[in-house]
Amino acid sequence: MGIYVLYVIAIILVALVFDFFNGVKDAANSIATIVATRVLTPRKAVVWAAFFNFVAAFGFGTHVAGTIGKGLVKPEVVDPNVVLAALLAAIAWTVICLRRGLPISVSHALIGALAGVVLVKGGVRALFWSGIGKVALFIVVSPVVGFILGLTIMIALFWICRNRTPRGVDKWFRVLQLVSAAAYSLAHGVNDAQKTMGIIVLLLLSVPTLRHYATHSGDPASSQIAWWIILSCHFAIAMGTYMGGWKVVRTLGHRVTRLQPVGGFAAETGGAISILAASVMGVPVSTTHTITGAIFGVGITRRMFAVRWAVGADIVTAWVLTMPAAGVLAIIVYTLMRLFVLG
Repeated sequence: MGIYVLYVIAIILVALVFDFFNGVKDAANSIATIVATRVLTPRKAVVWAAFFNFVAAFGFGTHVAGTIGKGLVKPEVVDPNVVLAALLAAIAWTVICLRRGLPISVSHALIGALAGVVLVKGGVRALFWSGIGKVALFIVVSPVVGFILGLTIMIALFWICRNRTPRGVDKWFRVLQLVSAAAYSLAHGVNDAQKTMGIIVLLLLSVPTLRHYATHSGDPASSQIAWWIILSCHFAIAMGTYMGGWKVVRTLGHRVTRLQPVGGFAAETGGAISILAASVMGVPVSTTHTITGAIFGVGITRRMFAVRWAVGADIVTAWVLTMPAAGVLAIIVYTLMRLFVLG
């Protein structure tokens, strides 16, 4: 086994570390509401979420991975060094935001980092601007859709339960929230694990001697991703979810608004519907943006001041900064690699 092959394997391991951190950070999205409403303890909640993150590997296609692997940057510009620089920058930005408890989009960090490096190496023509534009558009669309669905579902539930006692409603939705949390965790696994799959496929296709490992059939032209990539990515994100990201859990589960089980059900259901719909369309949306929008939508049904808008302003600032910040970090990493490592 040559040194270059070992280098590629090492980058794949870095990609799985990124996937793990994605799970750590997005554990908050999967379990913040169910922990905040005290339906499950934090430890039981992360086990529940991690299980459904992994189950998402089966039967939901790989449309998002296809977008990441072939729809954002021109493959001929990509090489292992580009992928490594993008991954290191995305991990660095994720860790920075995790330490501050900010629920940023790991997906957008990765896409911004990849775009930054490719822009430096290949120029503006090396990017598929339609694909980048679609991702940028959904920075706005996904939280808005989450907000509308969370608000709509919550209003519908108010009407359905209008003649029920608060204790009876709470009892039923403590059970139903297990279902909604499972659905959201499944949607999270479907969309987010595929982003790392796409990066690994992009990496392997950039190395002629390793291209056949990217697909199940061994044919690089095939769209069927190899099972070892699918299972390893889902396992890594599930383990990250199991480890959890408690600062972000506190931000989403307690600081945005106070939630009851019925509100947690509405937010998770709205988020799950949004993410699964985007996944079918092959759009790599931010699960963080979507669930945060849904939580705000639920909170506003109580009254305008039930939502802590200052927290929302901090979150939006992190969203806006993520792609450009990760892109700049990636450019710095790639430049340092060229100066001190690549010669």
